[in-house]
Amino acid sequence: MEPELPAFPRTPACAGAREVAEKYCSVALLNHCLRSYLWAAAHGSREGVPYDPELLYVGALLHDIGLVTEFDSHALGFDDVSGHVAYVFSAGAGWPEARRAQLVDVVLSHTWDVVDVDVHPEGFLLERSTSMDISGRYMDDFSAGFKAGVLDLLPRAGIAKEFLACFRDQADRKPASSPARALRDGLADGILGNALDR
Repeated sequence: MEPELPAFPRTPACAGAREVAEKYCSVALLNHCLRSYLWAAAHGSREGVPYDPELLYVGALLHDIGLVTEFDSHALGFDDVSGHVAYVFSAGAGWPEARRAQLVDVVLSHTWDVVDVDVHPEGFLLERSTSMDISGRYMDDFSAGFKAGVLDLLPRAGIAKEFLACFRDQADRKPASSPARALRDGLADGILGNALDR
């Protein structure tokens, strides 16, 4: 059955995360983050994965924030940086410690090879959605019509070229980072061959 296009959750933390992403991310990266939420929420709803919409949305909006110049680190990979930014953001939003830790796990797990849906449902959904949006995995999760509707709402805007450049830069400067590992494992081919860009 064709899923409905999910609504973006409306909480103060969600509004704040959107404001942060809009300030620091390019249009291409912002749209990637928003699409990642839509893919994740739609898949979760259709497959009966219980997830927290606010936690998933804030995680989706901040999961790549470590790629932008203002938050880049000479020492840490972008995913670790994004986790730290998410922790600081959620502390400022007044979230309790346990919820902050959950958010960090959501952000970090989007780069893991395997995420246990029963332990980290939001991380599972975000890993699946970001993989589809960037490298073209899990393309059969949605119909052509649903994918076209999401892309009409949030165009790709050159994300493949921009993202690959960011990952190559990260890999060159931080050879032990997750981008370096991903590129060694052939991520560039997935990015350049992603059917969402056709």
